[in-house]
Amino acid sequence: MPPRDPESNGDAEKQGETLIKERSTAESVFKGLGILDRFLALWIFLAMAVGIILGNFVPNTGPALQKGTFVGVSIPIAVGLLVMMYPILCKVQYESLHRVFKTREIWIQMWFSIIVNWIIAPFFMLGLAWAFLPDEPALREGLILVGLARCIAMVLIWTGLAGGDNDYCAILVAINSLLQMVLFAPLAILFIRVISHSEDQVSVSYSVVAKSVAVFLGIPLGAAIVTRFSLRTLAGPKWFDNVFLRWAGPWSLIGLLFTILILFASQGEQVVHQIVSVVRVAAPLIVYFVVIFFCTLLVAYRLGFGYRLSATQSFTAASNNFELAIAVAVATFGAQSDQALASTVGPLIEVPVLLGLVYVVKFIARRVGWQA
Repeated sequence: MPPRDPESNGDAEKQGETLIKERSTAESVFKGLGILDRFLALWIFLAMAVGIILGNFVPNTGPALQKGTFVGVSIPIAVGLLVMMYPILCKVQYESLHRVFKTREIWIQMWFSIIVNWIIAPFFMLGLAWAFLPDEPALREGLILVGLARCIAMVLIWTGLAGGDNDYCAILVAINSLLQMVLFAPLAILFIRVISHSEDQVSVSYSVVAKSVAVFLGIPLGAAIVTRFSLRTLAGPKWFDNVFLRWAGPWSLIGLLFTILILFASQGEQVVHQIVSVVRVAAPLIVYFVVIFFCTLLVAYRLGFGYRLSATQSFTAASNNFELAIAVAVATFGAQSDQALASTVGPLIEVPVLLGLVYVVKFIARRVGWQA
């Protein structure tokens, strides 16, 4: 039996001590979470349940919530989205982003994200739409719109919950927003009219896409930048980090829960009454979210990106901009169309699936000892 290498033995002991410290740190972080963060899964499912009950048993709930619209989205949902995004964007360290772009690694990450988000994911959704809905062209078109709408809101929530890189996530959100304004409309026409030979003379408006991105990213982003620079200058960085961000942080999850409740309440009756169509749309969506997420995660892991960047890449690739998909579907095909129904099913499936993937990816990281 060969003698044991004392250096390797020492390395093993150090690794063991590191794992123990990481577990104790994770436990202390969990204990330090507020009741909103700790039981977020429960609150999300309660919000979904309450929304469905209101939509089906309280008369005229859906029509009342959809009376006022803002860039094609109901005003309550628009408010929820803005409240949800603002606190997260306040945490981004804009003052140091210029140093990030000087590194070669960030450009590799950005190109990787662009390829996954604008080539692989949309074409994969197009294939799933045809595979699962060959006899339902309207539902198929709504599903295609969901696949083309790259995420600029919810991904910030999932990345934060999974312990991803919020600064890098903000960069990807900005890139996807700019590309969305350029690519969404021509790709929608290519996928629906040219490839799918749609009988509807669909004309996706650039103005609808641009307004949606400008509102749901531009407003909270601009407000966050002004808030961060002004408060850090007037009150100091410590006060901003220890007082303001602690106060503003929970509002992001409150906005998420409010958005989910309103979304389910406004569409709950339609979802229940067309349950067969909902199930048929839900099946390819589940496959899409799971496959895109784990394929991106595996490739990122193989390329050695590190946990925080890999988690950010995976959630960015798997998430979708449901507010844009719904706005375009409603503006193009009408609020009562099957295309609008399919786009509405998107967030109903995405929220629980992506929330589950948050816990799955954190479990995987612990099991394999995946470092940041």
